[in-house]
Amino acid sequence: MSRRSVLRGIAMLSAGLSIASCRTGDDAPVRLAAGEQGGFFWEFSGLLAAAGARSATARIEPLQTNGSADNIEALRSGRAELAMSLLDTAQDSPDADALTAVGRVYENYFQVAVRDDSSITSPLDLRGRVVSVGAPGSGATSLSQRVLDAAGLAEPGAVRQVQQTMSDAAAALVAGDIDAAMWAGGLPTPAFDELSVGIRLLDLAAVVPILRQRHGTTYEPVSVPPDVYGHHPAVVTVGVANLLLARRDVPDHIVAAIVDLLLDDPSSLVPTQAIGSQFLDAQSLIQTGPIALHPGAAAEYRRRHG
Repeated sequence: MSRRSVLRGIAMLSAGLSIASCRTGDDAPVRLAAGEQGGFFWEFSGLLAAAGARSATARIEPLQTNGSADNIEALRSGRAELAMSLLDTAQDSPDADALTAVGRVYENYFQVAVRDDSSITSPLDLRGRVVSVGAPGSGATSLSQRVLDAAGLAEPGAVRQVQQTMSDAAAALVAGDIDAAMWAGGLPTPAFDELSVGIRLLDLAAVVPILRQRHGTTYEPVSVPPDVYGHHPAVVTVGVANLLLARRDVPDHIVAAIVDLLLDDPSSLVPTQAIGSQFLDAQSLIQTGPIALHPGAAAEYRRRHG
């Protein structure tokens, strides 16, 4: 069985779990706006739902979405009580002041992939090319634009941009319908793993300092090991933290139960695409930047660690 089949099975199982909370048996499940199947958010959300079911302390229902911006809209509209988001998308949202965080969970890796046989060797070579910049409603779309701008491709039409889900972008890259795919995910991102053609990632080491100068320390340089996707050298790319968000009206005891899952069962919450990005400890969980902790989360972190 392939990794992709295993992850899809885990996510489907997690979405269907309905074990009642031992603390509040009448609590309805909390809906977690997650992301695309084959992506980091979806995999982590399924693992979190499964951990909540095992402990019988939290009922979590992952919802498939297009990503960060879509997830924040789901919080605003009431379609979801919890959401995964890239930190930059959350802090730049018009709703940022209304958002609260359960914790900072993992690092996301912004990735720019081309086929092995492509003549593209640097971001500047994307000029005039067809590039997938992420799905509509994903955080990757806005970050893709910032990366292109920092690479000197800011003028309209410099790159022929299309918006595609990760699975559609992977298929288009294989077919040669696009020249490059941009997305934010873990290592390796399942949607781009085990393709029928080889791919390699572009090095963004020169882009990161410009992003930090223009947008602050939300972005940081992160190393991608060699051979994550087939055979390719190590590269530097853009790292941005993932937040687990909650609506302010989610009861404190439910958020506290989720904090306990993050602190007590971290080894079961490590997605296969989380190479070198295990953040699940008390010190890193509370580092949510400008997004305030949910009162239930803040109280539980204080209770657990002072």
